Amino acid sequence: MTEAAIKRGRVQMLVIMGIALVSLGGAYLLFGLVRESGVWNTTNHGTFVEPATTAADLAVVEATGRPMEGGVWWLWAVPGGACEADCRHAVHQLRQLHILLNRDAARVRRGFLTGTGEGLPADLAKAYPRLAPLSGNVAALRPGVYVVDPIGNLVFHYPWSDAGEPVLDDLKRLLKVSQIG
Repeated sequence: MTEAAIKRGRVQMLVIMGIALVSLGGAYLLFGLVRESGVWNTTNHGTFVEPATTAADLAVVEATGRPMEGGVWWLWAVPGGACEADCRHAVHQLRQLHILLNRDAARVRRGFLTGTGEGLPADLAKAYPRLAPLSGNVAALRPGVYVVDPIGNLVFHYPWSDAGEPVLDDLKRLLKVSQIG
């Protein structure tokens, strides 16, 4: 091999390595820039429930005293006291979005979670007969709306003001990708 052929081979190798390094460096730089700009945030509207909490941790039971039904997604309204106007509006919104779920409506149930012994207000029970009265240890929960998966894990929390379309968007996405419930 001649000296010129060796030099040409080295130049080709350096060009190939340079292309690879520029590609990797550019990809790493782009990833870092995009990640810092907020594009990599999650697409959900609710906040994840942290620390991880389950219905069993909260000792949630139905009005009959038996544990909460599994195998379906739940939408809980947790008033944290008396159910004021914003809470009542949210309960109404939950019924509306349950209707909007259409064919997936059978996969979701709505519940009103209160402390042990409190129960569902009579006017809500009359206005929303499919709203399941639940009781449990609600001291660990903030007032608002919760999405609970079929295994009993609390997934998302929403303030009363976000009880409509944000919950619907997240729930549709969860039902679409869910292999359970």
